Amino acid sequence: MDFNKILKGCGCLSIGGFALLVILALIGTCVDDEENTDKTETVATSGDGKEQKDSVTVVNQVLEGDPYEELDGLIGLGRVKEEVRTLANFVKVQKQREEQGLKTPKMSYHLVFTGSPGTGKTTVARIVARIYKDLGILKSGHTVETDRSGLVAEYMGQTAIKTNAIVDSALNGVLFIDEAYALVPEDGSGRDYGQEAISTLLKRMEDDRDKLVVIIAGYSNEMKRFIDSNPGLQSRFNRYIDFPDYSSGELVDIFKMYLKKNQYELTGEAETLLRTKMQYAVDHKDRNFGNARFVRNVFEKCIQEQANRLEKSKNLTRKELSELTVDDVRKGFQ
Repeated sequence: MDFNKILKGCGCLSIGGFALLVILALIGTCVDDEENTDKTETVATSGDGKEQKDSVTVVNQVLEGDPYEELDGLIGLGRVKEEVRTLANFVKVQKQREEQGLKTPKMSYHLVFTGSPGTGKTTVARIVARIYKDLGILKSGHTVETDRSGLVAEYMGQTAIKTNAIVDSALNGVLFIDEAYALVPEDGSGRDYGQEAISTLLKRMEDDRDKLVVIIAGYSNEMKRFIDSNPGLQSRFNRYIDFPDYSSGELVDIFKMYLKKNQYELTGEAETLLRTKMQYAVDHKDRNFGNARFVRNVFEKCIQEQANRLEKSKNLTRKELSELTVDDVRKGFQ
């Protein structure tokens, strides 16, 4: 495609405007969909390499590298890291006991992640899948991410088929169900197909217990209601990991991670304002506060504001193209 002809032909798109379009396109591919990892990529393929038609389901290929190092490299989440390490250490010791002919307790590898949006639950689920592969619990270690809409169909008799298809794609890996509590209506009436999805899932967890791990996630209170709604859920999900909200300092660190990843930098005044704004956001947050997702949105807005500021400038230097000013940050928070 000849971009010079396009630019000359329209007579209205400046170099700066075109640069803005390029920046927005790059952000769509560079910024992660969740929180503070900069290594994970998601692909819309199933375990057998076929294209995934259901947009609410994402199958993640197994990445190379040490999952323990990736876990330690995450910003914040100290207690979460400790819990995952403890689980891994316990599994290692039990396997050695088994090799020595000693008795080992029956373990459930399924997990409940509780916490607010944007606190790292999806990222850690992907890492746990790779740790389980490293421990020999799973052969593949890939993750399949879905929610209620990926499990429940619109018509009678189709939910079991849909749920089984999702489980099939997750075999030898981890099935991650976000906002799992949505499978059970708040009024407890059971007048929908969510219960059918739960029943199908529980049966598959038993039938395929040696090659399927399920991690469910959501708000703490809602997840407790969900687990308490079914004895089968209570017996299979007995290990909980809570993901706390990020502190303002951790949110600033996540913002800086995006800066480094995308080759931007802050002026001194801009960083001071960033810290003030993040502290204000934490002090005035509600239960829907997006944590790392909030940071990602602010970052995207800041670089868009930078593009607007530079739109009419010519012969921009590398520093000018990389630097975010205090005005960029101020407008980014608006």
